[in-house]
Amino acid sequence: MSDPVLSLNNAALSLDGNAGRVDILHGITMQVDAAETVGLIGPSGSGKSSLLMLMGGLEMATGGTITALGNDLTSMNEDALARFRRDNMGVVFQSFHLIPTMTALENVATPLELAGVKDAFERAQAELEAVGLAHRANHYPSQMSGGEQQRVALARAVVPRPKILLADEPTGNLDGPNGAAIMDLLFGLRDRHGATLVLVTHSDALAARCDRVIRLEDGRISDHAQAAE
Repeated sequence: MSDPVLSLNNAALSLDGNAGRVDILHGITMQVDAAETVGLIGPSGSGKSSLLMLMGGLEMATGGTITALGNDLTSMNEDALARFRRDNMGVVFQSFHLIPTMTALENVATPLELAGVKDAFERAQAELEAVGLAHRANHYPSQMSGGEQQRVALARAVVPRPKILLADEPTGNLDGPNGAAIMDLLFGLRDRHGATLVLVTHSDALAARCDRVIRLEDGRISDHAQAAE
């Protein structure tokens, strides 16, 4: 049996705020296997997005360990984490995080350019085509709808062929039809690239498409539920 792609052992997160120290996640222990799709669900404030950020090394655990592809993220500094994400992870945010002064093509090509890939723009164009936006390659984010911007963000996340794809409420800012289209694209991209997918969602329809659903409440895993066939 192969090692898990993601492994958390008693992972915890506490942050210092104006009112003092706040415990956000408590003793999270879980694993995600290769090519598995896991949905993180739970009420607002339950720690779903924080857990996803720990998995991506975007927040540093204040307790326990987090291992991704056999690498201990909790022992890495920020530069090492940035390199690891660049080479192994794609992250999709609810708010898109596109660079407003860059075209769709330039946004998608950015992670490849940072990695020194010679055919960055050719690969970026192919990924835009895959999400149905080849005709928008030279448009800026302000010239695109929310659904189009999220498709650009998806293309940017998967263009480096990441082994792990993390998505934080990828349909949260979109209406029904656009949200459904992004769901189809997300799972299609996962299938095409063979990535392991972990996503945070409030959408029952999106959670139902996952192999496994994990529910968080008050910063703890409350139960494991297998998604319906």
